[in-house]
Amino acid sequence: MRNKRFFLVILLILLLGLAGCATPKTEDLPKFTLTELAEYDGKDGAKAYVAVDGKIYDVTDIEEWTGGEHYNGAMAGVDLSELIKQSPHGKSMLSRAKLVGTLSE
Repeated sequence: MRNKRFFLVILLILLLGLAGCATPKTEDLPKFTLTELAEYDGKDGAKAYVAVDGKIYDVTDIEEWTGGEHYNGAMAGVDLSELIKQSPHGKSMLSRAKLVGTLSE
């Protein structure tokens, strides 16, 4: 019983360590200019990236962003920081997207 408990504690520590590694630090992510971000418009096989508050998210596999266009008319490859403030869901839906970079100044 004691060995089993020890094993479970070690397993829990390892899992928590891996969970911490899953979230990249923003300073370790690639930096994109607005010109570079524009290349990720979701068209012709390109990935679809959007910037919000200096962070860049991959929305390629999110159904509402098919072909790099959100169903409300917003386009990928641009900074949506101001537009997202008018969205009914706000930034909450960004949790479904992968953080892939930061916007360089």
